[in-house]
Amino acid sequence: MSQLSSRCSRHVRACLIFSLLGGLIAAPVAADQATIPGVEVERLARSSQSWNGHPLPAYRPEQPEITLLRFRIAPGARLPLHQHPVINAGVLLSGELTVESKAGEILHLKAGEALIELVGELHFGYNAGTEPVDLIVFYAGNVEQPIMELADGAAGHD
Repeated sequence: MSQLSSRCSRHVRACLIFSLLGGLIAAPVAADQATIPGVEVERLARSSQSWNGHPLPAYRPEQPEITLLRFRIAPGARLPLHQHPVINAGVLLSGELTVESKAGEILHLKAGEALIELVGELHFGYNAGTEPVDLIVFYAGNVEQPIMELADGAAGHD
């Protein structure tokens, strides 16, 4: 019985340590300041609106599903006209990316910049620069919900 008690005690200690660390890590993010030696926290984006100022939609009540994609876009390459039915945000790791809405709004991104993408609005992106684009995008959708829908007649990837 002491072996079981010892394992439970270790489990409780581990839970307490992770709870304390979680609180220490979450606190700096909430306050935009790091209080843990050797850890720097920088908020890249926080908004209830997409990059063109339109409000983000409410989340759906179904089972959530998170998707992370990394795009590498060659110089001169263009993504097809599409829309996202889910909230998504990205960080441009390298290169320069231009995003245009069907309404003519334009966003120019440089390495290190974040964007909160359009939801339910047709748009496309392209690399007009001379270096490849390296972009990571986080999608917050629901199970079996598409994260991208091509415009009628647009060709692209699944």
